[in-house]
Amino acid sequence: MTDNRVGRRALARRYLSAWIGFSAGGRFSQALATMILLFAFGQPTATALVGTAGTWAVLVTLVVLAGLSLLGQRYRIEWHGVLPLSLLAFVGYCALSVAWSDYSWVALRGFVATVGFVGLGLYLALGRDLVQVIRAAGDAFRILLVVALGLEVLSGLVLDVPLPAFGIRGDIAYGGPIQGIGGTRNFMGFVAAVALVTFVVEFLTRSVTTWRAVASTALAVIALMLVQSPITGLAMIALAVTALALWSLRHARPRTRPVVNTVLAAIVIGMGVVGVLARHRILAEIGASGGSAVRLGLWAQIRVLSEQHPIQGWGWVGTWPHEAVVPFVTLVDPTGTRFTSGLNAFVDAWLQIGLAGTVLLLATSLLAFARAWTTATSFPGVAYVWPAAILVLLGVTSAAESYLLHGAGLMLFTTVIVVAARRRSWRRLLPRADHHA
Repeated sequence: MTDNRVGRRALARRYLSAWIGFSAGGRFSQALATMILLFAFGQPTATALVGTAGTWAVLVTLVVLAGLSLLGQRYRIEWHGVLPLSLLAFVGYCALSVAWSDYSWVALRGFVATVGFVGLGLYLALGRDLVQVIRAAGDAFRILLVVALGLEVLSGLVLDVPLPAFGIRGDIAYGGPIQGIGGTRNFMGFVAAVALVTFVVEFLTRSVTTWRAVASTALAVIALMLVQSPITGLAMIALAVTALALWSLRHARPRTRPVVNTVLAAIVIGMGVVGVLARHRILAEIGASGGSAVRLGLWAQIRVLSEQHPIQGWGWVGTWPHEAVVPFVTLVDPTGTRFTSGLNAFVDAWLQIGLAGTVLLLATSLLAFARAWTTATSFPGVAYVWPAAILVLLGVTSAAESYLLHGAGLMLFTTVIVVAARRRSWRRLLPRADHHA
């Protein structure tokens, strides 16, 4: 009896060791990276197909597979000074907020989801190099865009009926807006914008053939035109300015880059001031004044609630819960419909983790952008343009949506933070511990 148990344990260890070795292989790791990106950006559709429980099962499975893959690659991964302290401090503060929340179970569930997506982001940054991440993202976005446009054509042109389970209204016959695999036009626009950045960088790094790059870019542009999202439109303007600035800096002499960066910073600050002062006219011009009124009303409600716990917040949940828990159940629009997020990442963070947590999030974002921008403008590899462009897209989108705090947005944020820290972390200069002593 004892011999049988020992034999089974030895066999189990052998199988586990074999699986860890297999999961560390290049083909499996690349396929896993693609699946992670497919799941994260297609989460609304996944939830519609398999429900909340099924989505949790997929998330847990991917986290376990990613952990085994990292375990198999542990001797090849460069850990020294890579994990940013700012990110660790932010996640740690979110964990602490669970203790003082009035909805501990909901907060704990939200924090577990946060750790899951942060873990997937770490896997992309540590288990794959940047070019491999971009290739995996390109493959994932090609699938997502084809599925999204296919569902829209099926709904709006073939069946001529909406698909409410996916959030699709079937308006593609009228030129949009479309919701695709995003559930809303804003998230679909976010997916298409990230896809466009990825396809362009794929082409610049010569990771794909020209015809595939052109076809992929065309898909992304078509999706961007059909979503008709003012938020996405502003993000694309910011990306165009970013691309021009990066091109100028990458072709400038090293000694002139600080001057160019200073001028660019002054221009951005000036545009920001003008944008704030003339926000109502700008929003009216781009057709977003109605959505702006709704957001301003929500933020006014959040401000009142945040004043009750201004420093520590109500407690972290990430994605707002569906349960009737205070304060989220009290946040409704003029029609009586509950909001599902704070419609601004930093206002949302202020409600959940207070001023202290919001400052941590802002510091993490600014430090990550400074590192990514410096690397993108000074490092020869054109692939390093991708993290900087993604952070610009996340930053602009975060002004009107809370994608930065959960799901695909949080995962992508984690990935680019770690990628940027790999080149610019000050802790890389510290002496390494001698493990052979």
